[in-house]
Amino acid sequence: MYEEQQRTGPPDHGPLSGFTVGVTAARRADELGALLQRRGACVQHAPALRIVPLADDGELLAATEELIGHAPDVVVATTAIGFRGWIEAADGWGLGEGLLGRLRGVEVLARGPKVKGAIRAQGLTEKWSPSSESMAEVLDRLLAEGVEGRRIAVQLHGEPLPGFVESLRAAGAEVVPVPVYRWMPPEDIGPVDRLLDATVTRGLDALTFTSAPAAASLLSRAEGRGLLPELLAALRQDVLAACVGPVTALPLQAHGVATVQPERFRLGPLAQLLCQELPSRARTLPVAGHRVEIRGHAVLVGGALRPVPPAGMSLLRALARRPGWVVARAELLRALPGSGRDEHAVETAMARLRGALGVPGLIQTVVKRGYRLALDPAADSKYADERTPSGS
Repeated sequence: MYEEQQRTGPPDHGPLSGFTVGVTAARRADELGALLQRRGACVQHAPALRIVPLADDGELLAATEELIGHAPDVVVATTAIGFRGWIEAADGWGLGEGLLGRLRGVEVLARGPKVKGAIRAQGLTEKWSPSSESMAEVLDRLLAEGVEGRRIAVQLHGEPLPGFVESLRAAGAEVVPVPVYRWMPPEDIGPVDRLLDATVTRGLDALTFTSAPAAASLLSRAEGRGLLPELLAALRQDVLAACVGPVTALPLQAHGVATVQPERFRLGPLAQLLCQELPSRARTLPVAGHRVEIRGHAVLVGGALRPVPPAGMSLLRALARRPGWVVARAELLRALPGSGRDEHAVETAMARLRGALGVPGLIQTVVKRGYRLALDPAADSKYADERTPSGS
């Protein structure tokens, strides 16, 4: 497992070099983190929840015995790990063969290809699976077929499926929930709090979610700390919320947070989506004959990756908001985090910024006024609309 705050990346820059990505996943966090790091990202990992198996839970045992004794008409399998866990728990109780024998004689619906694989590994065959991997499509099919008087077992995946069970019952079905595991808050909340702090201070460029419970858990923790407005503002404006699929995005969208999702609901496509989205959001300017691309914690100067300290990035972003115009020291001082009132802090941070960029002449000093990016003359007209007097 990753350290709860791991900030390393390969020496040769990739599409995500210079960006910091938060990972909230509990399961397969190593896999997602490795995908991101191989593409150059720095990764900050904090599992927003933990999975608690219910092998010894009386609720799961009771549901299993009920289904063996009274066969359902339909079984809806929602996750591969949940379906496997159900069979393994039944085996532990000596009910494995009885459960599999009962499932062989009923209609089994699988939410997606991974669930199909888990079903077939047990010698069973699913009747149908939606191409969208969406529970909404499963629900639509069941309702279109008619469910009145039918007995439907639904394997839950950590939390009740919003609206799914209720819709079936409202249409006249008898629904037997099968709770295989539950999501719980992490035992150590410290990493989650640090991830929240990094998000609200814009220390992250993107935050990834692979399950709806993880998104809901992070929002709940933010609310408990009184940080929910700040978290939502960050996710709406500056920190990209990337979800593995539309179901995962629902808790965020309910709070007005726009999300991006890959066409295929997998970790690989999610990482690839970030490779497209984050660089496209980076500010790129022609400065002193160089192409300067401002990323999260680094700058590409003529294709060379230059890591920049946080204070230097704050100054550079302030200058880039009005490319080519002089920005007063007082304004740059306000851009520095925790700098107080001493304008000497601007001079110190500016010296370090210039050193980090490694190319002279990118930032010009205007005596007694402030600093400016040495925007190429040919770009003047393009950026003229962005310029406003600095007040200096």
